[in-house]
Amino acid sequence: MHIILIRHGKTEANEKWLYCGFTDLPLSESGRSVLAEQRESNSYPDIKGFDIYTSGLTRTNETLNILFGDVGYQTVPDLREMNFGEFEMKDYFALKDTEEYKRWYGSSPDTKTPGGESNLEMQERVLKAFRGIMSKGRDALIVLHGGPISAIMTDLFPNEGKSRLDWQPDGGCGFEIIKETGQLSYRPIPYN
Repeated sequence: MHIILIRHGKTEANEKWLYCGFTDLPLSESGRSVLAEQRESNSYPDIKGFDIYTSGLTRTNETLNILFGDVGYQTVPDLREMNFGEFEMKDYFALKDTEEYKRWYGSSPDTKTPGGESNLEMQERVLKAFRGIMSKGRDALIVLHGGPISAIMTDLFPNEGKSRLDWQPDGGCGFEIIKETGQLSYRPIPYN
């Protein structure tokens, strides 16, 4: 079984370093351009026969279309990025002096953002959705977000010694998880 995780391309929020989780943004012009260049210059897996999923947000659907063409897919909203609540669409500099941000930033993973969710809640939500996909025992391509990819890879490969930030791929990149005879391995996507 092969499960491919691909991070969506850049949005304007990514380019401005804004917290963007549940906000439904399209890819930026440069995000689209970079993905098109990656598609032309790199090797992506053949997804024929794969079940295909996105988080359902515009940026994941557009990424799927640019990298793999007009293919059918299912949406799984629980694969979305963290809900940043009141921090959504704001940057560090706008938040750093607020008491709410100071309480949340660098705190334990179960500390919620005001009006949003905690890192732990996001991780549990994403892992439950991911395990549901894996339990089908079929090859799958999933286009989703950096935080959820990090949560999945940290959970599957805890002995790699990587932090969640280490697991976060660039836009249009990700990992192919391979399950053979009960063993898990991975390799980076796109292939070089």
